[in-house]
Amino acid sequence: MFSLKTEKEILKMRKAGLLTWSAHELVRKIIRPGMTTRELDAEVEKLFARNYAVGMFKGVPGRVPFPAVTCISINDQVVHGIPGERVIRDGDLVSVDLGCKIDGWCGDSAYSNLVGNAPEKARKLVQTTREILWLAIEKLKTARYWSEIAREMEKYARERGYSVVESFVGHGIGRAMHEEPQVPNFIYESFLRDEDFQIRPGLVIAIEPMVNEGGKRIKQLRDFWTISTADGKLSAHEEHTVGILKTGPFVLTGPPETEEERQMVETFFDRYENNR
Repeated sequence: MFSLKTEKEILKMRKAGLLTWSAHELVRKIIRPGMTTRELDAEVEKLFARNYAVGMFKGVPGRVPFPAVTCISINDQVVHGIPGERVIRDGDLVSVDLGCKIDGWCGDSAYSNLVGNAPEKARKLVQTTREILWLAIEKLKTARYWSEIAREMEKYARERGYSVVESFVGHGIGRAMHEEPQVPNFIYESFLRDEDFQIRPGLVIAIEPMVNEGGKRIKQLRDFWTISTADGKLSAHEEHTVGILKTGPFVLTGPPETEEERQMVETFFDRYENNR
């Protein structure tokens, strides 16, 4: 069981969504060969702090509490990469997952960034993963149940020679980063039997396909967080927080659409640059 949000509550989540979008814009502007993943994470943390937002990932419980505000996963790393002294290199596929809470509401999204002269296989993988995410968002307009969408997401990946990671799924989101329901990018029997849910106004979910160049098997590294592909091949990760209004899906972590939203984003960056 999970609770639906009112339209007013969904619209309140937009501020966190816009700050999350702004953080990814910042990453795209500054990411470059030669910088460390720790340096990239520090700039996102500064953006959040100067806009009175909490980075939701830092301190997440585990065998070792997660130590950063972003997950930065490179090349064969799927998700939960810990920022540190690793140097980003020309040609890297760098997936950045981040989220924040502001005014009591959460936003969560991920983008896969291609740094410099990335190989064609990386470009195709990222493009396909992005297409799978937007296929899901588009189908929210007409699907009755999530299983209809998950089936199409998995099919799209397989028809292009890729595999969908099955050990991690999307999730509901609202006042907490992780809420019910579970939002898989593939179909499995127990989901169809016990966990499928209707697409209806008030639903707010984080949709996040993780797509591998090779097989779906993964492994956890010795830092207790970073997940990599078992076969060492590339992986990409794309995510948006989406709310369902009576008029259809609203991508809460998408770019600004109105003058008021553009001014809000401008304020976010002014505070980041000027420490106001």
